[in-house]
Amino acid sequence: MITAIISAFCVIAGMGLVLGLGLAVADKKLAVVKDEKLVELEDSMPGANCGGCGFAGCSAYAEAVYKGEAEVGLCAPGGAALATRMGEIMGVSVDMPGEKMVAFVHCRGNEAVTGIDFKYEGMMDCNAAYLLQAGPNACKEGCLHLGSCMKVCPAQAIYKDSEGFIKVDSSKCIGCKKCTTVCPTGAIKMIPASAQYVVACNNHESGAKVRKECKVGCIGCRICEVKVPSSGCKVTSFLSAIDYAADHSNIAQAAELCPQKCIVKKD
Repeated sequence: MITAIISAFCVIAGMGLVLGLGLAVADKKLAVVKDEKLVELEDSMPGANCGGCGFAGCSAYAEAVYKGEAEVGLCAPGGAALATRMGEIMGVSVDMPGEKMVAFVHCRGNEAVTGIDFKYEGMMDCNAAYLLQAGPNACKEGCLHLGSCMKVCPAQAIYKDSEGFIKVDSSKCIGCKKCTTVCPTGAIKMIPASAQYVVACNNHESGAKVRKECKVGCIGCRICEVKVPSSGCKVTSFLSAIDYAADHSNIAQAAELCPQKCIVKKD
C-alpha cells in the first residue's frame, strides 16, 4: 500500500517537473521580444496613466508613438523634457511644446453671492446635480462645488478649501485635463502655469441677468478691454477673458478697475 502511494507520488511529481520544464521552454520560445526603442519609450513614461494624451495609459501611448500612430509630445505630465527624450529615441525632431498649462476653476460664486433656484439633496456629484435643471445655482455656468473634478484628478491637485470653494493646486496639476472633461458647466479651463491673474467667471449671459444671479460675475462691461488695452482682456459673449499671448502687462490695473472684482490673482 505504502509502495503504491510512493509510486503515485513520484509519477505525479515527475509529470509536474516535465510540465514545468515544458512551460519554461515554451515561455522563452514564444515570448514576444520588444524592440529596444519601445522599451526605452515605455521606461521614459512618467507612469501617471492619466489618459490626457488620448490613450489608455502610458504604455499604450508609448506603443502608439513607436508604431507611428501618435505624435511625440502629447504627454502633459512629462512636458518638454519627455518630448525631447522621446524624439531622441525615435530619431525625429520635436517642436517643443508651449508653456505648461494648468487647470483653474473660473468661478467665485457660492450661496453668499450666487442665487439658488432650489435645494439639491441628491448624489454628491456635479453631473448628477446638473441633470436637474442644470444644477441648483441661478448661474448655470458656475461651479457646483460637489467635487466631481476632485474624484477624477490623478494628481490629487484639486481640493475644497475652508469656505467650500473648489480650487486647483497648480504646483501639483499635471495638465491632464480630466477635470475639464468631467465638469458639466465648463467652469474649469486650462491656463498657463505662469499666469498671475485670471477672470474668475464663466457666465456668458448679459450683464443685467448676471447682476441678478451673482454678485461677483462678469457683466461684460468692457472696462478691462477699453480702459486698459494692455490688460490682454477681450470681452466675447458678455464674458471677459485674458489673452496670455498678448500684452497683458497692465492686467493688475484692469483688476483694480473691474466693478465686479472678478479679475483676481491666481492662488
